[in-house]
Amino acid sequence: MQHRTVSEIMTPSVITARPSSSFKEIAQLFNDNDITAVPVVDDEGHPLGVVSEADLLRRAAGLPYPEGRRARLRLMPLDQAQAEAETAQAMMTSPAVTARPAWSIVETARTMDRNNVKRLPVIDEAGKLVGIVSRCDLLRPFLRRDDAISDEIHRDVLDKTLGLSPGTVHTRVRDGVVTLTGRVTERADIPVIERLCRSVDGVVAVHQTIGYEYDNLGLDVEPPRGHRTTDGQLGI
Repeated sequence: MQHRTVSEIMTPSVITARPSSSFKEIAQLFNDNDITAVPVVDDEGHPLGVVSEADLLRRAAGLPYPEGRRARLRLMPLDQAQAEAETAQAMMTSPAVTARPAWSIVETARTMDRNNVKRLPVIDEAGKLVGIVSRCDLLRPFLRRDDAISDEIHRDVLDKTLGLSPGTVHTRVRDGVVTLTGRVTERADIPVIERLCRSVDGVVAVHQTIGYEYDNLGLDVEPPRGHRTTDGQLGI
């Protein structure tokens, strides 16, 4: 099976800012390019951090009211420093959390979730910026057509990977939800089939009612303590 990587879904042409970029320059970048964040890069193209709309709003929230009153905000020292910042270097969140082009969608999504970020600059082996990937990009594989998902399951999962005979397992895909039916020889094959189908790009969920001829699950599991075995002996 082939899974999409970051290099296939990222935006390769990235709008960037420099450490010396001003608040107004960054706000103009957001407006002109319809974006909500920019990586801040050095002279060699290495990402140093990211400035987002939230960073600009934090700065704007610290400004006085038009009538001269100061905004009454209780900010942590770091947030206060960012609220008073005038350049990208002072406003940005750093260091930048980054991704690599060869990362899988799952690995990338977990990194975003773990770091509570909405986008990741993508860097090459030299640490230079080569793209940016967003939450929206990660959802793109779920736009695959149902027939394309079904074809991949039959070709790559059931045939090439598991070597099942045609007609052993039947699939129906609707809105990315896969339903599996049919009958296999060994019960232990069922969770494997289900797991592999879930890993296909674009699959939202998998439901199965696959039957089996031979139950080979749990044959090597020792009976629990106090359980009477088939020969009448008490397991201890």
